[in-house]
Formats: sequence, C-alpha cells, structure tokens
Amino acid sequence: MNTHITLYSPALASAAPAYSSFLRNPLDENSRIRLLASRLKFRKITSENMPEVWSLLRREPGRTTDFSYGGLLMWVDYFHYEYAVADDTLFIKGRVESDVSRVAFSLPVGKMPLADSVAVLKEYCRLNDLQLVFSAVPEYALDDFRALSPTAFEELTDWADYLYDAAPLATLRGKKMSKKRNHVNQFLATYPGYAYADVTPADVPELLRFMDSIDAEGDQNEMAVTERALNREMLGYVAGGDSEILGGVLRDADGRVLAFTLGDIKGDTLFVHIEKALREVPGGFEMINKSFAERICTLHPEIAHINREDDAGDPGLRYAKQSYHPSALLRKYNIVF
Repeated sequence: MNTHITLYSPALASAAPAYSSFLRNPLDENSRIRLLASRLKFRKITSENMPEVWSLLRREPGRTTDFSYGGLLMWVDYFHYEYAVADDTLFIKGRVESDVSRVAFSLPVGKMPLADSVAVLKEYCRLNDLQLVFSAVPEYALDDFRALSPTAFEELTDWADYLYDAAPLATLRGKKMSKKRNHVNQFLATYPGYAYADVTPADVPELLRFMDSIDAEGDQNEMAVTERALNREMLGYVAGGDSEILGGVLRDADGRVLAFTLGDIKGDTLFVHIEKALREVPGGFEMINKSFAERICTLHPEIAHINREDDAGDPGLRYAKQSYHPSALLRKYNIVF
C-alpha cells in the first residue's frame, strides 16, 4: 500500500507564486551567459588539482598534445595555464602558443555547446578588458568556429603534431623502417647486455643526474634551455608518484643510464613528451623509442596512434620526425574574435 503525505508549509505556500513565475519566466539565454561569465574564477593548474582538470580534459576527442595530461602539466608555468569549470565544461586560460605575451584560451571541453562556451568567454573578456583569442585549436574544430564568425584564423605552421601508427614504431617492421632497424642493430651490437625498464619514482635522482650531462652537451638557445628545465619538472611529478606519467629507461650492462623517455595515454593514443639519449650512444634514440612504444602497446593493446609532438620549426627535428613516416600532421590554429 502506497501512502502519499503532503506537508503544508506557510513559507512554501507564500513562495509558490514566485517559484511558479520563475518556471514560466526562466533566465533568458543572455542572462545565463552573463551569470556564468561573472562566476568564472580561474586558478593555476597544479599537480594537486590536475585530477579535476583531467576528468574533463580527457573528454576532448582529438589527438593533439595540448589536450594530453603531460602536454598540459609540463607546460603549466611556461604558458601560465589556469582553469575554471562551469556547467560541466572546462575552460583553460593561458598564452598564445606562438606569442606568450598574449592571453589566449584553449578549446573549451565538456557539456556546453561551443557557441555557448564562446559566448561565455566573450563576456568574460569584456568584463576583464581582454581580447578573445583561442590558441592551438585542433583542425577538427575549425568548421564549428567558422559558424561563430571570428575575425581571423592563423595556422601555427611550426606547431603541428606528428602522429604515427603505433605498430610500425613498436616493431620497426617494413621497408620504410629499415634505417631505424639498422640503428637499433647498432645499439644492440654496442650494448649486448643492455636493460630496458619502466621508470619509477626511485629512478628520478639518477635521471636528474643524467639530465646534467644532457644539459652540458645540448643546445643553449632559450627554448632548448627552457624545455630542459620543464623536463626536470616533469621528472618531479614522477618522483611524486603521479601514475598518469609513464616512462622507460635504457641502461648498459653496468647500470649506466643511456636514454629515457616519458609520456602518457589518452584514449587510443600514446603521447611522447620527453625523449633523451646520450649523443655518443649509437642508436640510442631509436632504441628508446622502439622499446617504449613496444612496452606501452603490450600493456595497452588499445593504443593505435603515437603522438611525438611538433618540430618547433627546427630543421633537424623536422627531418628526424619525418624519418619515422608520420600518418598525419595534426594542424593547430589561433582564432581571434
């Protein structure tokens, strides 16, 4: 037997007409947008709040490194990344990828339709005297942005990510990979007693010392020095036990570090953020690349793609990335309103 009980409350009774009126006349769309914009409170992305950011960021369907776990966390300080959440949607504020003096936003990710999230950021920028610029927008989102009548599109020609099919990098099979196999064979001949292992927090002090030798022999231009400093910060997250960051390390028979790499996974894609090897080690880069890809693909059979990031316009880096025969270049754009 079901018993229905109605409780009478004078307060509720007096409020009923106003509540009924609200249901008949909810906030209009412009008012809702203004309210959401006024409540956007950006705060710096840190390792402590990264789980909240990642819970939304992983919904982004693309494969560019800007929306990967490590791609965001490693560059937090350089791009001054901050985040806010509204209506189950992630907003990230940072800097224009090609000009860090200018404030920019990432493609919003989450429940809110793009037209609404852009409207929220337009109002936020009006309130804060900012120009609305989106940076590193993936190519797949361009048509949706065009429908919103931006004033300018700019392709980030030096910042397209190199995407590869995972299997060829993990196995080096096929005619296209013959040169890479030769380099790996050189490594095997030189270091027959080598060992490959997953990176653990206990390895970090040794890898930081290894970075000292990389610093000494590496390029000394501003971006290279900055990136090596960010590599050290990434190792700091590993030392802190961040389980989203994966890595591998190569050692010779005496236990000396020859190369290491760090990356992470989103969906069907492995993102490689750091790859370091001693220059005097023949085939060191090819061996750590293959070993890491093979290990991750074994542990995670769902991996179909590997993102090895951009070449930053560097001719040598471009040649190296092209030599692995990418399946696609993931182009990115600045969009101005």
